[in-house]
Formats: sequence, structure tokens, C-alpha cells
Amino acid sequence: MSGRVSSASWYGVRCVFRHGPLGVYEERITLWTARSADEAVERAEAEAAEYCEDLDGVEYARLAQAFTLFGTPGDGAEVFSLMRGSTLPPGEYVDRYFATGDERTA
Repeated sequence: MSGRVSSASWYGVRCVFRHGPLGVYEERITLWTARSADEAVERAEAEAAEYCEDLDGVEYARLAQAFTLFGTPGDGAEVFSLMRGSTLPPGEYVDRYFATGDERTA
């Protein structure tokens, strides 16, 4: 390691929370400028702890996934991407992982 400090990049970090009283899980994606994905996750997890303190019955599920953004965020910027291998056709994939009928949006 050269000891050189890398420049900061933008990261999207997805964290998962359980809202006990509501019986739901929440996925939040927050944006961070950091020098590494690890730093972005560390900062997002600190924010996650604050988020839980502000809400009754909410706990952080200890899942954080980071995505390096390409360039500076702007209109239409991709802020998160996750690829999952599957042989399911599109409709079945969406039904299995996303369209359960129990989704809630803020």
C-alpha cells in the first residue's frame, strides 16, 4: 500500500430495517461521498443507528450493500444496482422477490 489517499466517490448504500410495530421491513438507499465502499457502509450504518433511535420499534437488520456511482449524481443517475442469478422467467422472478402484495411505499 502506497499510503496515497484516494479521492472520494459517490456511493449508494442500501440498508434494511425491521419496523416491529408495523410488521414490515424497509429498504433505504442513502447517498454518501467516501473514499471507499467500506467507508460509505460505515457512515451509512452510523446513520442507520440514528434512524432507529428516532423511531419506536425499528431495528437495523444488519444488512448494508454499497454501490459505487459513476460520476456525480444528477437527474436519472443510477444510485444502486444488485445482480442476482436466476433461471426464473421475468414474471415469476418479480413475483418471488418483489411483488408479494405486501409492499408498502413511503
